[in-house]
Amino acid sequence: MRTAEGRWYEGLIYEMMILAASRCDFVKGVIRKGADAPYTRHKISQNQNGTFYSNYGDIKVRGNGQDLAEVDLLLIDQQNTVAFAEIITSPTDLKDFEQEIVFKKRLIGYLYGQPIVPFILVSSVDISRNAIVQRIMNEPDSVLIVTSSCEEIKKTLNPRDIRYRPRKPIAHPKLISLGDVSPKRPFDYRELHDQRKERMIKLMDEGASCEALTAPDDVPPIVKKIVFGAFHPPAIKYLFECTEIKIKGEPITYEEVMKRFSKVIFAVNLPECRPILYFRTRNRKEYYKMVPAKAGGFKYESRRTPHMAGFFLWLESTQPSLGTRKTRILLDYFVENKMKETVKKEPSKKSRKPKKTKKRRK
Repeated sequence: MRTAEGRWYEGLIYEMMILAASRCDFVKGVIRKGADAPYTRHKISQNQNGTFYSNYGDIKVRGNGQDLAEVDLLLIDQQNTVAFAEIITSPTDLKDFEQEIVFKKRLIGYLYGQPIVPFILVSSVDISRNAIVQRIMNEPDSVLIVTSSCEEIKKTLNPRDIRYRPRKPIAHPKLISLGDVSPKRPFDYRELHDQRKERMIKLMDEGASCEALTAPDDVPPIVKKIVFGAFHPPAIKYLFECTEIKIKGEPITYEEVMKRFSKVIFAVNLPECRPILYFRTRNRKEYYKMVPAKAGGFKYESRRTPHMAGFFLWLESTQPSLGTRKTRILLDYFVENKMKETVKKEPSKKSRKPKKTKKRRK
């Protein structure tokens, strides 16, 4: 399985990085993870902000209980500068990779007070010619490491030696626990979210442009999503009068929504200002995530369940606060304007002229 291969390769690079750090005086340490992470786990709650271990020992950055980012490796140099690494085994799915790395650099830089965050990209396939990777590598203190392929590395393994042997965390002078590297700038993610939301609402009330909503200001740019609130019933009705919503290809009406769902929440992903709707089902603890469709309106994409504990708790605590007036403003900014931008980006189809047939010479 690709997932199993990815985790195996990630663990392999982690062990190799520990070995490299033990031979290098510039690296102060590698943050423990996986089987080397402390076994104590924190039950997810909405007041969690900062760095945490997942149940599998993965390194997470949480804000208001939800996972903002996951990093494959964290390293510390002798000047206590924090660097992170991403480990990949496939050249596909790089479309959103650049934006993901930009956000992680911004987030880690904010937490640890670093204007520049060193970055290491480790890959089992040669992606050095990829345009996205080249742009990432042009940033300061970035490096690409290309190893042998997973297939080549697996050839060196002896099946007789592959056994499941649970072990305790190893003692190594270059291994550092995540809790020993405290962020220099503790933050309240919910407070930052509310500040960003109120500023966006104020700008929209003043009739500002869409570009002005995400223009740089004094609020730290680490908020990924704005949850504007849940709709009151008249606002839900207005929503269905303005746009079409499909669930698994079938249009749904306002009356059906009121029967099947108890709550509809409006949110926007930043910085692209992509609108999202979350429908809370009445019979199950789950939300249907609706995203913009290419042809207009919204379509069903996936579900959000208690498995996503932090964000699910956030959605559960969101109460109806959006009336018809606020809904009209939100739709004008994030639905109507986005549709216009999509139409502009689509290339116009030029009519093809019929090819002239050459007459054969007799």
